[in-house]
Amino acid sequence: MRSEAMQDFSYDPFDPAVMADPFPHYRVLRDRHPLYYVEKWDTYAVSRFADVWDVLEINDGTFVASEGTLPAATVLAHHNDGPVPDPPVHPMPFHANFDNPIYGGVRGAHSKPLRPRNVAGLADRIRELANERLDVLLPQGNFDLTQDYGGVVAASMVCHLVGLPDELAPDVLATVNAGSLAKPGDGVNTANARPGYLEYLTPIVVRRRAEGADGSQPIVDGLINYRLPDGSALSDTEAATQMLGVFIGGTETVPKIVAHGLWELSQRPDQLAAVRADLESNVAVAREEMIRFCAPAQWFARTVRTPFTLHGTTIEPGQRIITLLASASRDEREYADPDEFIWNRPIERLLAFGRGQHFCLGVHLARLEIGILVAEWLKRVPEFRVDTEAAWRPPSSFQWGWNNIPVTVQTGGH
Repeated sequence: MRSEAMQDFSYDPFDPAVMADPFPHYRVLRDRHPLYYVEKWDTYAVSRFADVWDVLEINDGTFVASEGTLPAATVLAHHNDGPVPDPPVHPMPFHANFDNPIYGGVRGAHSKPLRPRNVAGLADRIRELANERLDVLLPQGNFDLTQDYGGVVAASMVCHLVGLPDELAPDVLATVNAGSLAKPGDGVNTANARPGYLEYLTPIVVRRRAEGADGSQPIVDGLINYRLPDGSALSDTEAATQMLGVFIGGTETVPKIVAHGLWELSQRPDQLAAVRADLESNVAVAREEMIRFCAPAQWFARTVRTPFTLHGTTIEPGQRIITLLASASRDEREYADPDEFIWNRPIERLLAFGRGQHFCLGVHLARLEIGILVAEWLKRVPEFRVDTEAAWRPPSSFQWGWNNIPVTVQTGGH
């Protein structure tokens, strides 16, 4: 039931005002409505850090991802009258729509290159790519920090991981960026963009299957060789679909965190100088604050399968719950002065990469890329200035990040 205190406030992740700037809404949610019911979508929004932390830890079947972890408005518009069944195994949707054993099996089948020890072996390649980009960009003096620097490097690493030529990195970056744009009132409908993604990924599966999938390209080969609990294999399209997490997540998040984080440092000369004083030690510390403050992902959804009670309200089977990660990252109950960027802030817990069963598969690679991209930039760029008026953060229900941050640099010798 709506209380009188709610009459002057409303929250809807697809509302144009929320998509343009969600943070004021998050503050009201945390303070006044920690469990907020969005009647239009039959969905509850959870905004406080501790609640999000606890909800995402629950992996006992209370919540399922059958309707997707990022359902479009067209999905939420249908109000369920009870528990939602699991998706059909074939044709198999993205594996995040399942729980274990399917979710864990598919995740494990293509996670080998993203495990800590294997990720550490990618450091030299990431550093090489960063400096190759800087060799091209710095003489220009003006360029886009998000797209031209971090964007191309991150997309190049994705190409390496999935078996695409490096020269396709700019095309991959543009394709993922286009697929993340959203219309107010609707949100991101990833399904509509998937044919564009699969044009890159399905031929890789076809080729590797013909070559024998011997494990030398572990992401795609692992998916080809994976067998579902019923013994069946993934088709070419199904295997390609499971690669979307690496393809999309590996391309769009890191560049936005790096560019936005460097921008925040540039606005605080004392903090920038402090980080520069010992790059080897301090970049790793600043990286965590960049992740907390700049991560663009706003929320993830689950559908309730068994009754769940929070803040005195019981959420019934078939209703949804969205965990507002971006709100949690600005929760005063977890962080002092959370709206301030403080490079050496003590951070005991982070939710930017999620938590629990669906914790980000590429978290180790993301942290490595962010640290290297920031460090190499600060080594080679003594002065830089962001054109704040030209920076662009498109409205979005999900990836609310700075797609474009134009920057002017001054390097040694200029």
